[in-house]
Amino acid sequence: MREQGPSLPDSRRRLASVLRNSGDVIHIADAVRILGFTRTQAAKLLSRWAGQGWLRRVGHGIYVPVPLDSLDSVHVLDDPWILVPTLYAPAYIGGRTAAQHWDLTEQIFRDIVVLTAQPVRKKSQIRHGAPFSLKHVDARKIFGTRILWRGRSRIAVSDLHRTIVDILDDPKLGGGIQHVADCLAIYLLHAERDDGTILSYGDRLGNGAVFKRLGFLAERTAKGDSLIEPCRERLTKGNIALDPTLSCPRVVTRWRLRIHQNWMTRVDR
Repeated sequence: MREQGPSLPDSRRRLASVLRNSGDVIHIADAVRILGFTRTQAAKLLSRWAGQGWLRRVGHGIYVPVPLDSLDSVHVLDDPWILVPTLYAPAYIGGRTAAQHWDLTEQIFRDIVVLTAQPVRKKSQIRHGAPFSLKHVDARKIFGTRILWRGRSRIAVSDLHRTIVDILDDPKLGGGIQHVADCLAIYLLHAERDDGTILSYGDRLGNGAVFKRLGFLAERTAKGDSLIEPCRERLTKGNIALDPTLSCPRVVTRWRLRIHQNWMTRVDR
């Protein structure tokens, strides 16, 4: 007769069941569904496991498993991207983080840029040891994204074209206007470049600043000529800063753009 090994204690058996049957991120509702507990019972159990070091709380009623070899570390997530849909949905990863993902830059940024339709009270947050930089966006303007699977988590990231439009809309998301210009130059040489998509995304976003910055940078960038006239046709009234974080005393009248002195080459006098 085959001998049976010692059975797991009830608490360990329940923990194993929850870890096995939930996703990369565990909600109270997962424990309710898997264990058949009430919400109050499930919440207390998850909190107890967190206190014992098996889980780590990353949000209200939200937990992630702690790998056995990382129990003493606050940096326990191999891939903090999996937190984005749980903590910030509806949301997508964008800006300089997406630029890095799509190989538009070789720079490495520590933070994860997230555009979310949730209210943003703190633009910089640390969650589970990972830094997040947040920007509020109207839910109706969440478009142009791709779905990536990281483990069992379904994560939205801005596609190649939306990434460019977003960093033109807000150069701070792209790490500053010089880095935006560098990313645009790489995009214009990219095999998947699509001027029509860039222009339609800019139209849909509805911020004329995108076309002012794009037209100005296209004039100064190899392979940018085909974008100059479409951007000129979309010019809106008023002058805006090439980079709102910089002092921009000079005006390029043809693009209704105020620029920093470092960008004085090839501009209207």
